Amino acid sequence: MRYCFHLQVRPDRMAEYVERHQAVWPEMQDALRATGWRNYSLFLRSDGLLIGYLEADDLAASQAAMEAMDVNRRWQAEMAPFFVGTSPTEGFPLLTEVFHLSEDPLEKS
Repeated sequence: MRYCFHLQVRPDRMAEYVERHQAVWPEMQDALRATGWRNYSLFLRSDGLLIGYLEADDLAASQAAMEAMDVNRRWQAEMAPFFVGTSPTEGFPLLTEVFHLSEDPLEKS
């Protein structure tokens, strides 16, 4: 399954947010992989709109597994001040997929 979400990064913290994500802790990356997050990407627009994309077999299970990990609690505590409104620890608003171009023409979206 493919998932896409959006959050809002504080405009005055965008440069630091990008800098932090240039050096995501290796143990955080390992935790994401171990809990089923795949092809995870973040995209940041100049006004602070953050779009995230990931693939997971079961997003709710992957999120619950991450919530139980100490490294995630530490990372999220450091990241929380970067967001306006909802932060990742409060859940993130998912977007509805309306189109997907598959490499395999027989695959359904």
